[in-house]
Amino acid sequence: MIHHLEKEVPLAFQESYDNSGLIVGNAQWELTGVLICLDSTEEVVEEAIALGCNLIVAHHPIIFQGLKQLTGANYIQRTVVKAIRNDIAIYACHTNLDNVLQRGVNDKIAKMIGVGNVQPIQPKSSFLAEKYDRDADLVGTGLIGTLKEPMNEMAFLEMLKNEMKVSCLKYTRLLGKEIQKVALCGGSGGFLLKHAMRLEADIYISSDFKYHEFFNADGRIIIADLGHYESEQFTIEVLYDIISDKMSTFAPHCTKHNTNPVNYL
Repeated sequence: MIHHLEKEVPLAFQESYDNSGLIVGNAQWELTGVLICLDSTEEVVEEAIALGCNLIVAHHPIIFQGLKQLTGANYIQRTVVKAIRNDIAIYACHTNLDNVLQRGVNDKIAKMIGVGNVQPIQPKSSFLAEKYDRDADLVGTGLIGTLKEPMNEMAFLEMLKNEMKVSCLKYTRLLGKEIQKVALCGGSGGFLLKHAMRLEADIYISSDFKYHEFFNADGRIIIADLGHYESEQFTIEVLYDIISDKMSTFAPHCTKHNTNPVNYL
Protein backbone atom coordinates (compact mmCIF):
# COMPACT_ATOMS: atom_id res chain seq x y z
CA MET A 1 0.00 0.00 0.00
CA ILE A 2 2.77 2.43 0.90
CA HIS A 3 4.50 1.69 -2.40
CA HIS A 4 1.23 2.47 -4.20
CA LEU A 5 0.82 5.77 -2.34
CA GLU A 6 4.37 6.84 -3.09
CA LYS A 7 3.93 5.97 -6.75
CA GLU A 8 0.75 8.04 -7.02
CA VAL A 9 1.92 10.83 -4.67
CA PRO A 10 5.76 10.84 -4.69
CA LEU A 11 7.44 11.97 -1.49
CA ALA A 12 9.84 14.05 -3.61
CA PHE A 13 6.95 16.42 -4.35
CA GLN A 14 6.69 17.52 -0.69
CA GLU A 15 8.08 20.83 0.52
CA SER A 16 11.44 20.89 2.30
CA TYR A 17 9.87 21.69 5.69
CA ASP A 18 7.39 18.83 5.53
CA ASN A 19 7.37 15.36 7.12
CA SER A 20 5.28 13.25 4.76
CA GLY A 21 5.75 9.51 4.55
CA LEU A 22 5.79 6.68 7.10
CA ILE A 23 5.97 8.25 10.56
CA VAL A 24 5.14 5.31 12.84
CA GLY A 25 5.35 1.59 12.12
CA ASN A 26 6.99 -0.77 9.67
CA ALA A 27 6.46 -0.75 5.92
CA GLN A 28 6.81 -4.55 5.86
CA TRP A 29 3.83 -5.25 8.13
CA GLU A 30 1.01 -7.25 6.57
CA LEU A 31 -1.91 -4.89 5.98
CA THR A 32 -5.13 -5.62 7.86
CA GLY A 33 -7.02 -2.43 7.05
CA VAL A 34 -6.66 1.28 6.32
CA LEU A 35 -8.27 4.21 8.13
CA ILE A 36 -8.12 7.59 6.37
CA CYS A 37 -8.21 10.91 8.21
CA LEU A 38 -7.14 14.52 8.03
CA ASP A 39 -5.39 14.49 11.43
CA SER A 40 -4.01 11.60 13.44
CA THR A 41 -5.38 11.90 16.98
CA GLU A 42 -5.83 9.55 19.91
CA GLU A 43 -9.49 9.12 18.93
CA VAL A 44 -8.51 8.16 15.39
CA VAL A 45 -6.03 5.57 16.68
CA GLU A 46 -8.76 4.14 18.92
CA GLU A 47 -11.06 4.04 15.90
CA ALA A 48 -8.41 2.14 13.93
CA ILE A 49 -8.10 -0.38 16.77
CA ALA A 50 -11.88 -0.91 16.84
CA LEU A 51 -11.97 -1.41 13.06
CA GLY A 52 -9.00 -3.76 12.97
CA CYS A 53 -6.96 -1.37 10.82
CA ASN A 54 -3.20 -1.33 11.29
CA LEU A 55 -2.52 1.59 8.95
CA ILE A 56 -3.71 5.17 9.36
CA VAL A 57 -3.26 7.39 6.31
CA ALA A 58 -3.52 11.05 7.29
CA HIS A 59 -3.11 14.31 5.45
CA HIS A 60 -1.29 16.13 8.25
CA PRO A 61 1.86 14.56 9.76
CA ILE A 62 1.39 13.87 13.48
CA ILE A 63 5.11 14.60 13.96
CA PHE A 64 6.11 17.82 12.26
CA GLN A 65 9.18 18.64 14.32
CA GLY A 66 11.53 16.42 16.28
CA LEU A 67 10.30 14.76 19.47
CA LYS A 68 12.67 14.76 22.45
CA GLN A 69 10.48 12.68 24.77
CA LEU A 70 7.68 10.14 24.53
CA THR A 71 6.14 10.64 27.98
CA GLY A 72 2.55 11.33 26.96
CA ALA A 73 2.92 15.01 27.86
CA ASN A 74 0.85 16.21 24.89
CA TYR A 75 -1.55 14.92 22.27
CA ILE A 76 1.24 14.25 19.76
CA GLN A 77 3.17 12.04 22.16
CA ARG A 78 0.02 10.27 23.38
CA THR A 79 -1.09 9.54 19.80
CA VAL A 80 2.30 8.16 18.80
CA VAL A 81 2.60 6.03 21.95
CA LYS A 82 -0.90 4.60 21.48
CA ALA A 83 -0.13 3.74 17.85
CA ILE A 84 3.16 2.04 18.76
CA ARG A 85 1.58 0.04 21.61
CA ASN A 86 -1.08 -1.28 19.24
CA ASP A 87 1.18 -1.94 16.22
CA ILE A 88 -0.56 0.68 14.11
CA ALA A 89 1.39 2.48 11.40
CA ILE A 90 0.79 6.15 10.62
CA TYR A 91 1.52 7.50 7.17
CA ALA A 92 1.09 11.12 6.00
CA CYS A 93 0.46 12.53 2.52
CA HIS A 94 0.76 16.27 3.10
CA THR A 95 2.36 18.83 0.79
CA ASN A 96 3.18 16.11 -1.73
CA LEU A 97 -0.58 15.58 -2.09
CA ASP A 98 -1.05 19.35 -2.20
CA ASN A 99 1.45 19.59 -5.05
CA VAL A 100 -0.10 16.90 -7.26
CA LEU A 101 -2.51 18.67 -9.57
CA GLN A 102 -4.51 15.68 -10.80
CA ARG A 103 -6.31 13.87 -7.95
CA GLY A 104 -4.78 16.25 -5.44
CA VAL A 105 -6.13 18.51 -2.70
CA ASN A 106 -6.61 21.56 -4.92
CA ASP A 107 -7.98 19.62 -7.86
CA LYS A 108 -10.73 18.31 -5.57
CA ILE A 109 -11.72 21.84 -4.55
CA ALA A 110 -11.62 23.04 -8.16
CA LYS A 111 -13.95 20.27 -9.31
CA MET A 112 -16.37 20.96 -6.46
CA ILE A 113 -16.76 24.63 -7.41
CA GLY A 114 -16.60 24.26 -11.20
CA VAL A 115 -13.10 25.56 -11.96
CA GLY A 116 -11.53 24.11 -15.12
CA ASN A 117 -8.50 24.61 -17.39
CA VAL A 118 -6.32 24.36 -14.30
CA GLN A 119 -2.59 24.72 -13.81
CA PRO A 120 -0.34 25.19 -10.76
CA ILE A 121 0.16 28.70 -9.44
CA GLN A 122 3.80 27.81 -8.75
CA PRO A 123 4.94 24.86 -10.92
CA LYS A 124 7.66 22.54 -9.62
CA SER A 125 10.86 22.09 -11.61
CA SER A 126 10.40 20.27 -14.90
CA PHE A 127 13.24 17.91 -13.91
CA LEU A 128 11.37 16.73 -10.82
CA ALA A 129 8.14 16.26 -12.74
CA GLU A 130 9.78 14.39 -15.60
CA LYS A 131 11.66 12.13 -13.18
CA TYR A 132 8.29 10.85 -11.97
CA ASP A 133 6.76 10.78 -15.45
CA ARG A 134 4.52 13.78 -14.87
CA ASP A 135 3.79 16.70 -17.16
CA ALA A 136 5.66 19.73 -15.74
CA ASP A 137 2.37 21.76 -15.75
CA LEU A 138 0.75 19.09 -13.52
CA VAL A 139 3.01 19.38 -10.44
CA GLY A 140 3.18 22.49 -8.28
CA THR A 141 1.75 24.59 -5.50
CA GLY A 142 -1.78 26.01 -5.60
CA LEU A 143 -4.06 26.04 -8.60
CA ILE A 144 -5.49 28.60 -11.00
CA GLY A 145 -8.23 28.08 -13.56
CA THR A 146 -11.44 29.49 -14.95
CA LEU A 147 -15.18 29.12 -14.56
CA LYS A 148 -17.21 28.13 -17.61
CA GLU A 149 -19.21 31.32 -17.26
CA PRO A 150 -18.46 34.49 -15.24
CA MET A 151 -20.35 34.81 -11.97
CA ASN A 152 -21.53 37.68 -9.85
CA GLU A 153 -19.16 38.08 -6.87
CA MET A 154 -21.71 37.44 -4.12
CA ALA A 155 -23.31 34.59 -6.05
CA PHE A 156 -19.89 32.96 -6.35
CA LEU A 157 -19.16 33.39 -2.64
CA GLU A 158 -22.52 31.88 -1.70
CA MET A 159 -21.88 28.95 -4.04
CA LEU A 160 -18.39 28.51 -2.56
CA LYS A 161 -19.77 28.44 0.98
CA ASN A 162 -22.48 25.92 0.07
CA GLU A 163 -20.31 23.58 -2.02
CA MET A 164 -17.48 23.56 0.51
CA LYS A 165 -19.95 23.10 3.39
CA VAL A 166 -18.50 25.85 5.56
CA SER A 167 -20.41 27.61 8.32
CA CYS A 168 -18.31 30.77 8.15
CA LEU A 169 -16.61 32.39 5.14
CA LYS A 170 -14.34 35.41 5.56
CA TYR A 171 -13.69 37.60 2.53
CA THR A 172 -12.39 41.03 1.55
CA ARG A 173 -14.50 43.79 0.04
CA LEU A 174 -16.17 43.14 -3.28
CA LEU A 175 -14.75 44.84 -6.35
CA GLY A 176 -17.89 45.27 -8.44
CA LYS A 177 -16.85 42.96 -11.26
CA GLU A 178 -17.64 39.39 -12.25
CA ILE A 179 -15.51 36.43 -11.22
CA GLN A 180 -14.09 34.11 -13.86
CA LYS A 181 -10.41 33.43 -13.10
CA VAL A 182 -10.09 31.60 -9.79
CA ALA A 183 -6.93 30.84 -7.79
CA LEU A 184 -6.95 28.54 -4.78
CA CYS A 185 -4.79 26.64 -2.32
CA GLY A 186 -6.06 24.25 0.34
CA GLY A 187 -4.66 24.85 3.82
CA SER A 188 -2.47 27.83 4.71
CA GLY A 189 -1.93 29.57 1.39
CA GLY A 190 -1.25 33.22 2.17
CA PHE A 191 2.21 32.92 0.66
CA LEU A 192 0.68 32.47 -2.80
CA LEU A 193 -1.47 35.62 -2.77
CA LYS A 194 1.02 37.78 -4.66
CA HIS A 195 1.38 35.08 -7.31
CA ALA A 196 -2.40 34.82 -7.71
CA MET A 197 -2.48 38.59 -8.19
CA ARG A 198 0.34 38.44 -10.73
CA LEU A 199 -1.68 35.86 -12.68
CA GLU A 200 -4.64 38.28 -12.58
CA ALA A 201 -7.00 36.01 -10.65
CA ASP A 202 -10.31 37.61 -9.70
CA ILE A 203 -10.44 35.74 -6.39
CA TYR A 204 -8.01 33.77 -4.24
CA ILE A 205 -9.44 31.00 -2.05
CA SER A 206 -7.37 29.63 0.83
CA SER A 207 -7.21 29.85 4.63
CA ASP A 208 -5.37 31.08 7.72
CA PHE A 209 -5.07 34.73 6.66
CA LYS A 210 -4.18 37.02 9.56
CA TYR A 211 -6.06 40.28 10.04
CA HIS A 212 -3.48 42.53 8.40
CA GLU A 213 -2.96 40.10 5.52
CA PHE A 214 -6.48 40.77 4.30
CA PHE A 215 -5.35 44.32 3.49
CA ASN A 216 -2.93 42.84 0.95
CA ALA A 217 -5.85 42.29 -1.43
CA ASP A 218 -5.42 46.04 -2.00
CA GLY A 219 -8.55 46.40 -4.12
CA ARG A 220 -7.05 44.16 -6.82
CA ILE A 221 -8.43 40.75 -5.84
CA ILE A 222 -10.93 39.17 -3.46
CA ILE A 223 -9.51 36.97 -0.71
CA ALA A 224 -11.86 34.22 0.50
CA ASP A 225 -10.76 32.42 3.68
CA LEU A 226 -12.52 29.08 4.17
CA GLY A 227 -10.74 27.97 7.35
CA HIS A 228 -7.93 25.41 7.37
CA TYR A 229 -9.90 22.27 8.19
CA GLU A 230 -12.77 23.37 5.97
CA SER A 231 -10.53 23.85 2.94
CA GLU A 232 -8.98 20.38 3.33
CA GLN A 233 -11.85 18.28 4.69
CA PHE A 234 -12.49 16.63 1.32
CA THR A 235 -8.88 15.46 1.16
CA ILE A 236 -10.16 12.34 2.90
CA GLU A 237 -12.16 11.57 -0.25
CA VAL A 238 -9.08 12.16 -2.42
CA LEU A 239 -7.04 9.67 -0.39
CA TYR A 240 -9.95 7.21 -0.35
CA ASP A 241 -10.06 7.20 -4.16
CA ILE A 242 -6.28 6.74 -4.48
CA ILE A 243 -6.18 3.93 -1.93
CA SER A 244 -9.30 2.20 -3.30
CA ASP A 245 -7.54 1.75 -6.64
CA LYS A 246 -5.12 -0.65 -4.97
CA MET A 247 -7.37 -2.42 -2.48
CA SER A 248 -9.44 -5.13 -4.14
CA THR A 249 -10.02 -7.41 -1.17
CA PHE A 250 -11.48 -4.90 1.32
CA ALA A 251 -12.52 -1.26 1.34
CA PRO A 252 -10.60 1.42 3.26
CA HIS A 253 -12.40 3.28 6.03
CA CYS A 254 -12.88 7.03 6.36
CA THR A 255 -12.75 8.33 9.90
CA LYS A 256 -16.02 9.27 11.51
CA HIS A 257 -14.28 11.77 13.79
CA ASN A 258 -14.30 15.48 13.01
CA THR A 259 -10.75 16.44 13.99
CA ASN A 260 -11.20 20.18 13.48
CA PRO A 261 -9.83 21.83 16.66
CA VAL A 262 -11.76 25.04 15.89
CA ASN A 263 -15.42 25.48 16.87
CA TYR A 264 -17.80 28.24 15.79
CA LEU A 265 -20.72 29.71 17.71
